[in-house]
Amino acid sequence: MADADLSGRLRGHVAALAGVIGARGRHRPDAYAAARDYIRRELTGAGYRVAEQVFPCHGVEVANLEVVREGRDRALPCWVVGAHYDTVAGSPGADDNGSGVAALIEIARALWPLAPERDVRLVAFANEEAPFFAGPAQGSMVYAEALAAAGTRVHRMASLEMLGYYDTAPGSQRYPPLMKRFYPDRADFIGLVGNLASRGAVKELAAAFRGGSPFPCETLAAPEWVPGVALSDQYAFWRRRIPAVMVTDTAFYRNPHYHTASDLPETLDYERLAAVTAGLAGAFARLAGAGPA
Repeated sequence: MADADLSGRLRGHVAALAGVIGARGRHRPDAYAAARDYIRRELTGAGYRVAEQVFPCHGVEVANLEVVREGRDRALPCWVVGAHYDTVAGSPGADDNGSGVAALIEIARALWPLAPERDVRLVAFANEEAPFFAGPAQGSMVYAEALAAAGTRVHRMASLEMLGYYDTAPGSQRYPPLMKRFYPDRADFIGLVGNLASRGAVKELAAAFRGGSPFPCETLAAPEWVPGVALSDQYAFWRRRIPAVMVTDTAFYRNPHYHTASDLPETLDYERLAAVTAGLAGAFARLAGAGPA
């Protein structure tokens, strides 16, 4: 059984982002700012100092929000864990990507009392959705470029991209062509996805996740041209040859509310989201060499 307190906090984050604030992005700047303020308050409340990376976008200032759980050896390459907080126009974005942001906040909270060996940088990214994806105004592109300019070395990156939609009915899970014979037909698992150069990172994260969680987990390392494989913030890190993994409920291969007005808080499974979040928090702690503070 998932932690009821964690499940409740995750539900509250998604309700605030997708229920109260709603669609958020360059198309609704006031809502975008409200989401930014909410994330900042939650991370500050978890004990962190929040750094904002502000940058211009079509006449409006937007921002990535970063907190760092500092490691014992600051010379080691860091882990980056990120989730985008914008949505497409017209969608409240409960799963895409309120669920990822909610998990990011709670993973940060779980890491706060620990003492990792290497830095863990947790980032809420702006501007993942079109028309910014893969362009210079995508928040993760701006962030990855700034890390490189500062000489900050990145060991691995994980992108939290839609974590909250599940369905146990037979045939509820779809796949790219030719893949269905190799994977479950029920949408009751979390996926860890990388490009071919990130297959080692996929295996490492899967082993760490499975080492502390019984939640079903499937993995895929595939060419970037496979539909859906590159479609999140891990792409910005692949562009810089950094191993990166997308953690996902598989988005449009599963969730019928993807990029629609019906991507609402009540469509998500918060018990399963809590189990995934707890499993990821434990996995990142292990991979960063964390022990009790």
